[in-house]
Amino acid sequence: MVSGTFDELRREYSGGQLDESDLAPDWPTQFGRWLAETITAGLPEPNAMVLATADGSGQPSSRTVLLKDYDERGFVFFTNYQSRKGTDLTANPYASLVFPWFPIFRQVIVMGPVERTSRAETEAYFATRPRGAQVGAWASPQSHPLPGRPALEEAWQATQERFGADEVPAPPHWGGYRVLPISVEFWQGRVSRLHDRLRYRRDENGQWLVERLAP
Repeated sequence: MVSGTFDELRREYSGGQLDESDLAPDWPTQFGRWLAETITAGLPEPNAMVLATADGSGQPSSRTVLLKDYDERGFVFFTNYQSRKGTDLTANPYASLVFPWFPIFRQVIVMGPVERTSRAETEAYFATRPRGAQVGAWASPQSHPLPGRPALEEAWQATQERFGADEVPAPPHWGGYRVLPISVEFWQGRVSRLHDRLRYRRDENGQWLVERLAP
């Protein structure tokens, strides 16, 4: 048990605000501004995001993944297609992302459908990964049970020997996903929990609107 009470952990969110006049004309520009400020602030893993998915029955799951690219089309990450998130997205191709930038009292929350990136995009990114991570993508049956750590290490070593000094290609079961936003919310913590929440939302005509949400 944690000693004390959760009330003792409460912090007042101060030092920032977000007004409609502060927003960029589109969400990619606004996201770029906040991401740059997060990097400047020295936050660890500023491109880390919580990815929430659900399987075909609606059973949810979430995990932290790394953003590897973004543009006006959406947010890109890479993974094993046979992992839990991969099988979720096959059955139910929708997701939510949260960028939890706690030290600067900010969050960005994204929702939308998901599609796979092209194979060319996957191979271009895979080529930039450290060799150990490339080997691991072949060796690890991501999200599936293992009898123990030695089994994983043995699979990694066997894969390393398989490729030797050759180039390691992207596995056919591994690749990228792009979350195609229908909403992107920028959340700024404020005093007395009167937070600023401004959301870009795409309407039924494909136009982007900006809305203020109650905290």
